Amino acid sequence: MPDFSNQLITWQKQFGRHDLPWQNTTDPYAIWVSEIMLQQTQVVAVIGYYGRFMQRFPDVATLADATQEEVLQHWSGLGYYSRARNLHKAAVTIMDAHGGQFPQDFDTIQTLSGIGRSTAAAIASFAFNQIQTILDGNVKRVLARHFLIEGWPSTPSVEKRLWLLAENLLPKQNMVTYTQGLMDLGATLCTRSKPKCSACPLVNSCEAYQQQRTQSLPTPKPRKRIPEKHITMLIFLHGDKVLLEKRPPTGIWGGLWSFPEAEADCNDVDAIESLAKLRFGFSVQANRRLPLLTHAFTHFKLHIQPQSFTVQLVASKACESGQIWLKVEDAIAAAIPTPIRKILQSLQNELQLMRQDGSL
Repeated sequence: MPDFSNQLITWQKQFGRHDLPWQNTTDPYAIWVSEIMLQQTQVVAVIGYYGRFMQRFPDVATLADATQEEVLQHWSGLGYYSRARNLHKAAVTIMDAHGGQFPQDFDTIQTLSGIGRSTAAAIASFAFNQIQTILDGNVKRVLARHFLIEGWPSTPSVEKRLWLLAENLLPKQNMVTYTQGLMDLGATLCTRSKPKCSACPLVNSCEAYQQQRTQSLPTPKPRKRIPEKHITMLIFLHGDKVLLEKRPPTGIWGGLWSFPEAEADCNDVDAIESLAKLRFGFSVQANRRLPLLTHAFTHFKLHIQPQSFTVQLVASKACESGQIWLKVEDAIAAAIPTPIRKILQSLQNELQLMRQDGSL
C-alpha cells in the first residue's frame, strides 16, 4: 500500500514535528528514555521531565550507577512508576551484559526490562534506521479508522490484524520519517476526540471518514465498573518535620515515599494513637482531618483521607530503615507520588501561616 506510506512521508516532512527534545539524534539512549516516558503519557507532559532527567542522567552509565531512589525522585509526578524502575534495571543490564552499549539486535532490545515490541521497533527505527513496525496507541487509532477495523484494538485477534496491516504498510525507504509521521498523525490530527480530518493527508482514503465513523472508531474498551479503595493516611508532624515511609518495591507507587496508612476511613483516633506508640514509639495528639483527596489510577480509584497528628515525643524507633523524618519542604522534593505532594504542599502553606502568626 505505497500511497499510504508515501503520503504520510510527504506530510511528515512538511507538517510533522521536528523540534522535540529527543528528535534529530540517533543516540539510542536518548531515544530509549523518551520512548519509555511517552508510554501512556502525552508529549506536553513529558518534555519538562525529559530535559531534567537527561541533565541528571546523560548516559546509560550514569543511570546505571544511580540509585533507584534517585531515579524515582526524578520521575516523581510523571506516574506509572514501574517505567522508571524498569528503565533503571535495563540500564544496569546494558552495563553488565552488553558492555555499556545499547544493543542493536531487535530481539535483544526486547529482552530489556520495560521494552515491548512496539517500543523496541521505535528505538530500532530512530536509532539504527531499521525497518521495524510500531503499533502504539496512536498508531492503532490511525489504522483502525483508516481501514475501518472493528473491535477493541487490544483484543488479541484485533491486535494481530493490526500488526499484520502495519507490517504491510512499511516503506522500503524513509523509515525514520515514516515512523515519526505515524506517531505525529495520531498525536496531532487523528486524535481520540475531535480529529482534524480536514488537515489529514490520508482523508481521501480513510474509510471511517467516508462513513462518518471517526467518533466511534477505534472501538472503545468494554466498560467495567472501576473498583474504589479507601485509606486513611497518617500525617505525623514534629515541629516542621513529617514522617514518611518507603513503600514496597512493587505495587502502586512502588519504591516511593508516602505517609503511613491505617484502615479505610479510620475514625478511631484512640486506635491510631495506640498504633503510633506501638509501631513507631511515640505519643501523638490528633489535629484535624484534611480534605478528602481522590486519585484515579488506570484500574481503580483511591480515596485518601489524610489525618494530621502532632508528635509529642520522637523515639529512635521512628528512624528505622524505611522510615525518615524530613522537613516538609524537603519531603516535597523527595521521590513521592503526586497525591502525597499535594498534601505536603497544603501542609507547607499551613506551616508558613503558623510561622507568620508566631504559633510555630
